[in-house]
Order: sequence, then structure tokens, then C-alpha cells
Amino acid sequence: MLVFMDESGDPGLKIAQGSSAYFVVALVVFDDEEEAKAVDQRLGLLRRELHLHPAFEFKFNKCRPEHRKALLGAVAPYDFFYYGIVINKAGLYGEGFKFKDSFYKYAAQLVFLNSREHLENAVVCIDGTGNRDFRQQTSTYLKRRINLEKRHIERVIFLNSAKSSLIQVADMVAGAINRSYGEKADAQEYIKLIRPREAQVQVWPK
Repeated sequence: MLVFMDESGDPGLKIAQGSSAYFVVALVVFDDEEEAKAVDQRLGLLRRELHLHPAFEFKFNKCRPEHRKALLGAVAPYDFFYYGIVINKAGLYGEGFKFKDSFYKYAAQLVFLNSREHLENAVVCIDGTGNRDFRQQTSTYLKRRINLEKRHIERVIFLNSAKSSLIQVADMVAGAINRSYGEKADAQEYIKLIRPREAQVQVWPK
């Protein structure tokens, strides 16, 4: 089992000064590793179809709308599903949320708690941002919090998103979820393409 995780928005709490209203963490889950390989290959073909460089990185916040729709439409028929946690920052209180790393790890924990009953010996792949200590702390934190009664997470690895099409899929899913909670004219344009693959999206706090 393979799980790809990425986020959308930022963990800053100064919304009036430009921080995002929501912070979203998404998990893209493949029960079958061969299906994950098929999606990876499909995105290689999609780059050719769109006349993009073979190393082009799909990132929701940097892509044209037509590229977002092309990717989400291309992957939607494949056999995977996603979970999401949408942190409504306006409803947060407590000192811990003021620290970026703590905020990130807590949000990741929430989405893994929601999905763990489906996860077994999962290899979790996360965009490799942050320094080595942060990556190690995140790996240890998630396994300690999630692997309570059995090994839901086998190991956590960090990948360069520019070189991982499947991390890019997680980025696009997280971006589509985040956009769907906003007020822009295209708020529902992206999520509707991928919604058949949705397992659960939770808004927290309620």
C-alpha cells in the first residue's frame, strides 16, 4: 500500500495579513502499487499531450486552470482514493498552533487518524520539505500516534515533489479541496473532477 501526502495553504494564523484561511492536508492512497505505477505513467503521457517538458512539475498554485483540470481528469478513472483534513484557522485557539512545525504535524495526524482503519503496512511518501530533524520528527510522530493497535504505517519516506508525479497528484488534490472551500468563481471546478475518488474530507474544528 502506498500513500502520498501533500498540503495546500500555509500554517500561518495572521489571516488578515495574508495567511490562507484554510490549511489542507490530503492523502492519496493506492491499495495496489501497480495502479500507482499506472498513474505515474499516465502523467508522463499527459505531459506529452499538453506539450510540456518531461520534467514539468504539476503544482496547483502554479499551474494554469487547464493544466489542473487535465491532471485531475486524467487520474480520476484510476483505482485510488483520497482523504483530506481542512483546518479552518479562524476557529483555532491554543499556543501550539502558533508554531509552524507543530501545526503541520498535528494536521497530518488528524488526516491519518481518519484514514488509519484502511491503512495497513503503508509506505507513506511525503514532499521532502524541511530539514533532516523535522523529517525525522514527523516520521516518528506519525508512527507513534497512528500505530497504536497495529502497524498502519510501515515507514515514512520523503521525496522531492519535482521528481515524483504521485506527490504532485497529492498536491493537486489538496489544492482542489482547498479551493472548494473558498469563494473564487472556480471553487467547484476542480473538486468535481476528482470527487468520485473521495473517501472522506473533514473540516476541523467543526
